[in-house]
Amino acid sequence: MNPTSIPEISVIILCYKSGDFAKIFYKKITDVLKKNNLAYEIVLVGNYRPNTGDTTPDVLRKIKKEDSAVVTVIKEKTSPDQGMSWDMRCGLEAATGKSLAVIDGDGQMSPEDIPRAYKKLINENLDICKGRRISREDGLYRKFISRIYNMIMNVLFPGIVSDDINGKPKIFTRKAYDSLQLESNGWFIDAEIMIRAKHLGLKVGEVDVEFHENKKRKSFISFDANIEFIKNIFIWRMRESRILKK
Repeated sequence: MNPTSIPEISVIILCYKSGDFAKIFYKKITDVLKKNNLAYEIVLVGNYRPNTGDTTPDVLRKIKKEDSAVVTVIKEKTSPDQGMSWDMRCGLEAATGKSLAVIDGDGQMSPEDIPRAYKKLINENLDICKGRRISREDGLYRKFISRIYNMIMNVLFPGIVSDDINGKPKIFTRKAYDSLQLESNGWFIDAEIMIRAKHLGLKVGEVDVEFHENKKRKSFISFDANIEFIKNIFIWRMRESRILKK
């Protein structure tokens, strides 16, 4: 890729506490993008909490030195509410591509899903294309919580046609991303994207993906994060009610 050109696609990899695995997953992503002849940029997000022994920032800096197609975003998390949503927004803000893809860097999603979703985005003239997990290996508890969460979302926000709000990868056109004006910091950004897309009348499509087990660590989504999900659902429902009354 010519460093001075605008890439077809920026792939934002969320690498929180990925450590050495960040390099393995980054390599898989770049191999897939090259195989599909995509002019790409990789944005590695390694935001960290101090005094946790997280080696991810150092791993990402080494990758950056070796690859001119890589942009690194490494910021200290100074507030408890700076979660995955904040990481995603930081990565999206740093990306320069015509299309922007976001994927978690823990290996639970296949790099091959990115070009599949990108091709659907382009071929069907979509504003957003996202993954829909048709199989999940992350345990019965996570499946149950996800099902309840998606049911509540679909009841309170009719018009959002998806039973996997949090599915990734998520790929946006540059125009669609700019129109979303995302603001979430904690864990609600996937739902915020779908709610705002509905209000803006954006065209959203999905590709079926498989969600693999993470054998290296447990999920970062805690009980408190689940409470935050529910709280934000009702906050955004009240916001929507006020908008509809205008």
